[in-house]
Amino acid sequence: MESVVFENFLGKAPRWYKMTILAFLALNPLVFFLVSPFVAGWLLLMEFIFTLALALKCYPVPSGGLLALEAVAIGLTTPGGVYKEVAGNLPVLLLLIFMVAGIYYLKDVIFLVFTRAFISVRDKRLLSFLFCLISATLSAFLDALTLMAVIIAVCFNFFAIYHRVASFVSKADATAEMEEFKGFLRNIIMHGAVGTALGGTLTMVGEPQNLLIASKMGWSFSEFFIRCSIISLPVAVVGLLTCPFLEAVKFPGFGHRLSEKAYAAIKRDYEEKFTQMSRQTRYQYAAQAVVAGLLFLALGFHVAEIGLIGICLIIVLSAFKGLTREHDFAEAFNNAMPFAALIVVFFAILAVVHDQNLVVPLIRWVFSFSGQAQLLALYLANGTLSLISDNVFIASVFINEIEQAFNQGAFSRDWYDKLAVIVNMGTNVPAVATPNGQAAFLFLLTSSLAPLINLSYWQMVKLAFPYTVVMSLTGAAAIYLFM
Repeated sequence: MESVVFENFLGKAPRWYKMTILAFLALNPLVFFLVSPFVAGWLLLMEFIFTLALALKCYPVPSGGLLALEAVAIGLTTPGGVYKEVAGNLPVLLLLIFMVAGIYYLKDVIFLVFTRAFISVRDKRLLSFLFCLISATLSAFLDALTLMAVIIAVCFNFFAIYHRVASFVSKADATAEMEEFKGFLRNIIMHGAVGTALGGTLTMVGEPQNLLIASKMGWSFSEFFIRCSIISLPVAVVGLLTCPFLEAVKFPGFGHRLSEKAYAAIKRDYEEKFTQMSRQTRYQYAAQAVVAGLLFLALGFHVAEIGLIGICLIIVLSAFKGLTREHDFAEAFNNAMPFAALIVVFFAILAVVHDQNLVVPLIRWVFSFSGQAQLLALYLANGTLSLISDNVFIASVFINEIEQAFNQGAFSRDWYDKLAVIVNMGTNVPAVATPNGQAAFLFLLTSSLAPLINLSYWQMVKLAFPYTVVMSLTGAAAIYLFM
């Protein structure tokens, strides 16, 4: 009986992984009751990061979810605390459920547009730069998760097309070419992911914490851009220039090439789809193009919460594409719902961070400095915490503590503005180092594409490392020189 239970526990995950999760579950109550809830809270956070890092071994919902349930059971947080985190992040959940699903209905026209750009540029350095630049430009006005869903759909289609090529060559050649092609897709999609982070720093609608901070500070769209541009523009420029450099020098993990065979297959597929369009197909593409344009305007002007715009997208496209049966809608939600479940588990872990005041000692450490040293200490603290926790949560905690200190007369309004800029940039820039900090990165890691191209947690950390170093140092230099 015991063997059957253990065999079913976490399914096909490796035995050592199952034993590790069981050890975590046994250790946490002991640390909570015998050491301290504070230490147990940090231990739980590290354990949850472990489940994220090994997402390809076991999707983090069951393993991370068990840790979250235990945290509630032993008193690290409460059901009310978890609900508060979920309720406070309702816009994120709506976005995941409806906008990501809505993009599914635009995938045909988006794929044609991206493929056109893809086959027009053969130089890997220029192609990588374009993916990064386009992602940065769009993410300054559109949500990064929405944009990442588009990029994933495009790369997924490229991967599917390549299978038709690999089936006609010898097994040895197919294996070697397939690994190179997977590496090529890993490079392209990581350049795009970093691009979403670069563009997200530029405007108040680029990232959730940008809007949070801008609202609290009373900054307009233009004021946010001007105040943050001291740091965001140098970081964006350096980040974009880093992209072709990594490909040129073939930095470890980069430099994978697209074979002529794979390129020819993708080009042929595009040309066939374009030339063999029926009247019905052309109508479908035209409808998607019109709705995509309206979507861009709606998101750019933020006419409603992004998730509500997403359900509008689904309604309009389903109506005009003739989707009337229940199963016509089910497939669109396949990618969104598993990640939505994971985000709720993540919010439970954040409830522990909040209830146990895990970051309060760092905030006090920052306030022990004065002058420019305080700005650099704040940037370092924000950046470090954003590597291991959600950057929106970290921004929320820090800006609330800083607001409280300002209301108590600890510093002037001018200094308050500078601290707010640092909180925003500190939680945006270094967060590219791991999938933990950026929701778009976490979405990519847990997508159905990631295992197909061998994009693990550590692969993402490895590929993001040069960007993290260059962008973080540029941000620190901008603070030292210009603030």
